[in-house]
Amino acid sequence: MSKSPKFIALALIACALSVPAFAQQKSEVKAGSRYHIGRAPTADEIRGWDIDVRPDGQGLPEGKGTVAQGEKLFMDNCSSCHGEFGEGNGRWPVLAGGKGSLTSDNPVKTVGSYWPYASTVFDYVRHAMPYGNAESFSVDEYYALVAYVLYLNDVVTDQNFELNNKNLAKIKMPNEQGFVMDDRATTEKSFWQKDPCMKDCIAPVKITARAAIIDVTPEDGKDGKPRGVE
Repeated sequence: MSKSPKFIALALIACALSVPAFAQQKSEVKAGSRYHIGRAPTADEIRGWDIDVRPDGQGLPEGKGTVAQGEKLFMDNCSSCHGEFGEGNGRWPVLAGGKGSLTSDNPVKTVGSYWPYASTVFDYVRHAMPYGNAESFSVDEYYALVAYVLYLNDVVTDQNFELNNKNLAKIKMPNEQGFVMDDRATTEKSFWQKDPCMKDCIAPVKITARAAIIDVTPEDGKDGKPRGVE
């Protein structure tokens, strides 16, 4: 079907005008689209989320709490799962005891026997406890709770001991020397390959016998009992 020269000219002009607009739209997508959803977080909001604590104590909030204060908090909020003395109820985690058991056939990993840093205890408790109501305590209450857990493990021995942001990182845990820095970048470097093998990397596997021939699967004995379990 033929078209008039005038119609063809108008169509060509329309195409020419649409190409730059399409190209511009495509370049905007490449540059990164902005959907104008949400907003940048405030400094206070970031501080509210950024509550992790390093082994050297960096990140610890200002606060304090005693063993005696922590005992009441523990009894009211934690003992139903962890036991009154950290012994664990049912299958809930044991928090205290296990000293010297890590090299045995039945190691008991508790705060006192296994955890390397007191700051790790504070960081975890503050992030995850009480179970089902995490981060519901004040900073002082978390210091008190951790102080009591350390007391249960004989890391501190005075019921009046006050744990705070200045002395927590100085506490030495019994198993601190049981952990080492990740040194795989140097100790395992010889195993790394810049260009991994992708073809003919190992010799072909040679089949020497079949399971049916060498009778791997036991058959029932003459008395009807399965072999190997009599």
